Amino acid sequence: MKKSHGPAFRAARIELAKCPACRGCAVTQGVFHELPCLQCNASGWVLADTGDALPLEVLVTQLSIRLQNADRQIEQMRRPAPAHGPAAQYTQNNRRGAGGSNYTGD
Repeated sequence: MKKSHGPAFRAARIELAKCPACRGCAVTQGVFHELPCLQCNASGWVLADTGDALPLEVLVTQLSIRLQNADRQIEQMRRPAPAHGPAAQYTQNNRRGAGGSNYTGD
């Protein structure tokens, strides 16, 4: 066991799984209306290894980490891939032409 003083420098990422009771929907069907799932604290997520509900403070942190990762992946997919090889010369401005325009050598 490592000795440490104070909190960790980075928040640890905990593996989460969908709640088996509500199947990740955060609500269960009552007789007449939907009720918040008590097994997962109405979040739809539980610990992957034990199936226990997370405390709300830890749950908010873990969901924020997952959201930031998803946003990063979406942003990477939206960025166009840079051109490679001879095509890169035609798509980027090299400011070598007349008036600082693109010169391709044609």
